[in-house]
Amino acid sequence: MVEPRSGCPVNAAVEVLGDRWSLLVLRDVIFGDRRYFRALLTGSIEGIASNILADRLVRLVEAGILTRGTAVRGQRARYSLTEAGIRTLPIICALGDWGLDWRPGSAGPRSRQQFMREEGPAFIEELMDELRVRHLGAPPRPHDGPGPFERLEAACAAAAEREHADGTAPPT
Repeated sequence: MVEPRSGCPVNAAVEVLGDRWSLLVLRDVIFGDRRYFRALLTGSIEGIASNILADRLVRLVEAGILTRGTAVRGQRARYSLTEAGIRTLPIICALGDWGLDWRPGSAGPRSRQQFMREEGPAFIEELMDELRVRHLGAPPRPHDGPGPFERLEAACAAAAEREHADGTAPPT
């Protein structure tokens, strides 16, 4: 792991997470459940280049945010979040809230962010618990009804359907 330039915790975090692509890769791993290089490359709505993606994955692994599974010949390596990676979710949500308030954007991602904002911190904790199940093999927590990612997906689908019915935007 590379030592930060100063002892400042903000600097230490920015050195790992401060570039555009690292956070977008994490967003796609978290919300898109994209865990393979090809899925991250083709699923990037911002159009990340393969060399940039490869570099960011190496950086995130070296920083202890992701782990890279070993791939035997003919198989693809699977990336998983570490606990440090899972704990980036509140940071990503805070950035998304700022973007929701201060920047324009597409209806689909905005509806996801709006739903998470309305559900509040307890929902973010539920998402992190589910990420621990998916990425760290933690035992699932019992809950009534659909899990947090299913609820998030349903809310986004409902918002897209409303927009499509209103004729304001195509479904995403």
